[in-house]
Amino acid sequence: MDKQELVNRTARNAVRRHVTGLAVGAIREYWENEGFAAVPDLPAQDTSVRRATFDSYAAAVDWTDHRHVERALRVFESLLRRIHRDSGDDLALSFDEVRDALVRDGYELDQNLRIRARHLAHLQSRIEDLSDPSGIQAELERIRRSVAEHPDDAIGAAKQLIEATAKIVLKERGEPVNDHDDLADLVKRSQQSLLLHPRQSPSLNDPDAASAVKRILGGLSSIALGVTELRNQYGSGHGRLSAPTGLSPRHARLAVNAASTWCEVMLETLADPSAPWRSASAGV
Repeated sequence: MDKQELVNRTARNAVRRHVTGLAVGAIREYWENEGFAAVPDLPAQDTSVRRATFDSYAAAVDWTDHRHVERALRVFESLLRRIHRDSGDDLALSFDEVRDALVRDGYELDQNLRIRARHLAHLQSRIEDLSDPSGIQAELERIRRSVAEHPDDAIGAAKQLIEATAKIVLKERGEPVNDHDDLADLVKRSQQSLLLHPRQSPSLNDPDAASAVKRILGGLSSIALGVTELRNQYGSGHGRLSAPTGLSPRHARLAVNAASTWCEVMLETLADPSAPWRSASAGV
């Protein structure tokens, strides 16, 4: 069975149509910055030299390979940001065709012209109203840069994403946090602060008290601790006698998707005006 392309041709062509305003040298530079070399003597599919140049590099991408695609998406980001910058106008809306096409493959082009996996993009939207989202933002950027080519770094960043989220939740709830807190304790305390720990009992009339929700919340705690154990065994952040073997991008995505699930539930509950922790805090 043929492998499925990870970025559809419609999305690639949507980006391609925008490059006609760029210098040929700039198009080459962005592709070559990510390690791609043009395919020589590629039959021209277009009279535009700029689009033909784009095609010669895009033909070198294995669109079924996650590592290739992560690098190619960074090229797309650079091209779109350069086009936007050179225009001198707010062209974000003019990229709607690119944005819509990327959604089909599970990616999202945000207002800063960053391309993210949609699960992480949803998490990104949750941090905008935090008093200081910089800790979470830093780990999201590390994940984006490393998930395809450096899975151990991505696993390490996934663990640190959980830690940063737990600390921010506790800070927003006015509870003490310090740099020496154990992650298991941070996870437990942060879930307790939002009445998301499975042993807590919100009002019996509240869906959060349902036994099914309790089972899910128990799994939520296990997710956070499982990512930590995976990081301790395989992730970055420790000096090792030898590098871990057998890691692939799918292991990184497992850790990242698990971590982002935990973080999104925490941040969504923190922001929910009707969440049970609010009425409990008010003494209702």
